[in-house]
Amino acid sequence: MDNLTRRRFLTLSGVTAAGALAAGATQVNWSELMAAAVDDPLPSDQSVLVVITLYGGNDGLNTVVPAADPAYQKARPDLAYQTNEVLDLGDGLGLNPGMKGLKGLWDDKRLAIVRGVGYPDPDRSHFRSMAIWQTASPKSPIPTGWLGRWLDATGADPLRAVSVEPTLPPLLAGETTAAASLPLRGLSLPGGALGTAYAALGKPSPGDGHWQARAAKSVLDLQNATQVLGKAVKSGHEQEDDDDEERTKGASAGGTSQLGAQLELIAGLIEAGVPTRAYSASLGGFDTHADERGTQQRLLTELDGAVTPFVQRLQKTDRGKNAVVLVYSEFGRRVQANGSDGTDHGTAGPVFVLGEKVSGGFFGNQPSLTDLANGDLKAGTDFRDVYATMLQHVLGEDPGKILANHTTTIDGLLRV
Repeated sequence: MDNLTRRRFLTLSGVTAAGALAAGATQVNWSELMAAAVDDPLPSDQSVLVVITLYGGNDGLNTVVPAADPAYQKARPDLAYQTNEVLDLGDGLGLNPGMKGLKGLWDDKRLAIVRGVGYPDPDRSHFRSMAIWQTASPKSPIPTGWLGRWLDATGADPLRAVSVEPTLPPLLAGETTAAASLPLRGLSLPGGALGTAYAALGKPSPGDGHWQARAAKSVLDLQNATQVLGKAVKSGHEQEDDDDEERTKGASAGGTSQLGAQLELIAGLIEAGVPTRAYSASLGGFDTHADERGTQQRLLTELDGAVTPFVQRLQKTDRGKNAVVLVYSEFGRRVQANGSDGTDHGTAGPVFVLGEKVSGGFFGNQPSLTDLANGDLKAGTDFRDVYATMLQHVLGEDPGKILANHTTTIDGLLRV
């Protein structure tokens, strides 16, 4: 979402703490995070949760594609993928052709797909449905996010959860505690001969006095921070220059990109030992009412190109191996294509869970395309079951305390 749309979402969601913090009162910088990594490093055996939100309502049927189902082909004569176009997963399903990296993770048993995820009495409003997903309260609005309540229950340190999005999302706002925000910004040092000379300043020399040694260490710390954070991001002007007509399609519910940069930044923070247990990132633009096939496949290719190297990178360190990635959207799309080569707001959709701790494969039943509720898929898995699993097996917290006594988890989803 762009900042204006996101602020409207924050206001309408009812998560008042997040709205008050949207101006950046909880922003932290890289030096504060690096200092925390030195003073209170994340234990190498402690799990980390990375939540990726796909704003706009991703079409689950063209993501995990029932290409072999005649009802799918009939409902979407111009949008449907054929069986020879998708990446075969078994059970008559295939991944969108833009997700070749995730297909590799599926083959390696590091990708789980939870099918038919939703909530009772679904709401097709972007703002209301996203508020439900982020607060984990399907029946009535509440002023706190589900990870915000986890923060409330486990201490007052905002660094235990960090958002790398432009604005703090409601899921990270509690009643008494809210997560920290680290917006993407460039961090670079001089290059060429000047850069070589600058780098030399960080090398300790025999006989250095106390203050000379501290100055050298400061230069070295800055160089290390640049390696961790700097490569991941561009300046704001560079990001604006990257915008084009294609990127505006599907953006009525948010078109902000930069997911690859967000995840590269998160990977560096995890590897550096920053004591953060939960991170939030996002990709927008999935409101595909028109020209869906090209727009969604471009976005899913971007998702694939960001998440795949992120998960592969995490496998290389002890801390990274304990990270679990959760990817969701506020709703799926309707089964029947509309008259504009797109799909309208629907209900249930797939949720992806990735990482070394994940038991790869399908979880939950594939929704029927013939037994529908007013033209929409029927949810078979409550999204709170996914959250309860993350709370219990990743964050080590009793889900009943956070999810209003909802304690049902998904058996076997994570290796514990």
